[in-house]
Amino acid sequence: MAGGAATTGRSVTSRALGVLDAFDADHPRLTLSEIAGRTGTPLTTAHRLLAELADWGALVRRPDGRYEVGRKLWDLGLLAPVQAELRQVASPFLLDVHTATRDTVHLAVRDGLAALYVDRVSGRESVPVVSQVGSRLPLHAVGVGKVLLAAAPDDVVEQVLRSPTRATRHTVVDPARLARELTETRRTGWARTSEEMSLGAASVAVPVTVVLRGGRTVVAAALGIVVPTHRAERDLPRLVPVLEVAARGIGRELARTPDFR
Repeated sequence: MAGGAATTGRSVTSRALGVLDAFDADHPRLTLSEIAGRTGTPLTTAHRLLAELADWGALVRRPDGRYEVGRKLWDLGLLAPVQAELRQVASPFLLDVHTATRDTVHLAVRDGLAALYVDRVSGRESVPVVSQVGSRLPLHAVGVGKVLLAAAPDDVVEQVLRSPTRATRHTVVDPARLARELTETRRTGWARTSEEMSLGAASVAVPVTVVLRGGRTVVAAALGIVVPTHRAERDLPRLVPVLEVAARGIGRELARTPDFR
């Protein structure tokens, strides 16, 4: 009996996780039918799982009947030690940059082949962007992502260069050109984009490096800023030093935290 219960428990857990995995940046809200289709789960089973997940707070059912990720999952994600500490350390620096520029400021880490946005500061004067805290965007299509990709292991770079996806008509998807951009990012210490993820938006980003004991350095995150495209040529070059000062401050503070000692 116990063995059978354990097996059933694993099966139910696997199906529940599959339901949660149906949501992504391109599908933040889904209907019951869409979730059943994306997970290969019978409608009755999907309906029961959705009800349980909604009761727990993992999902929220909207007035239009679609489901979206609930606040409880976000709250749990914030407890991840490295991300929680990173946000706590970096938040004042992001606010300083935003106060000085009034533009959207991002902090991201690499999560596989995506840039995971762990913090963002924006205001009414900031250009609209698709990124949200907790969203994952392709490494090759955003400024913070290109910085993280330039510092990534060779196998990660090879995977991205093998089949880069196109988000807009301006997204760089030619592997040779992307490789040259990554080489230039490693040389200069910053990366920029222009309408590669969002039309009307340009960005520049720098790495947040941490010096570990023994002198080895790691890229812990990327710090970036987004401006309207019409301001890119004038403003992005002068914003690089601003970001570099903030990134050095974040890196110094991170080096003092237990996770990086």
